[in-house]
Amino acid sequence: QVQLVESGGGLVQAGGSLRLSCVASGSFFSKDAMGWYRQAPGKQRELVALITRDGNINYADSVKGRFTISRDNAKNTVYLQMNSLKPEDTAVYYCNAALWVVGVRGPMDYWGKGTLVTVSS
Repeated sequence: QVQLVESGGGLVQAGGSLRLSCVASGSFFSKDAMGWYRQAPGKQRELVALITRDGNINYADSVKGRFTISRDNAKNTVYLQMNSLKPEDTAVYYCNAALWVVGVRGPMDYWGKGTLVTVSS
């Protein structure tokens, strides 16, 4: 069984910073892309940042220059450093990973349960 567990969310004032972490655990033998999505109340889930196994990175335009995604493959962990936070960054942030598991052809998509980030004005 594979699990993604996020941590690091919380309440912060506008202009502040938070660092999210997501640890993957369980029976997988390889990792492809890992990333962060978010869903604000009444809105659809959207991509925030994605990092491939080769280290290629994509950011949503709304977070470029403020957020930084990174991964530590040895620790099966992906991070999201969020600086200069704005009230519009308030959302539940979800970790996503494409993982290879035994018996399945191709990577499978896994999601964490989410961590709430609230930015006050």
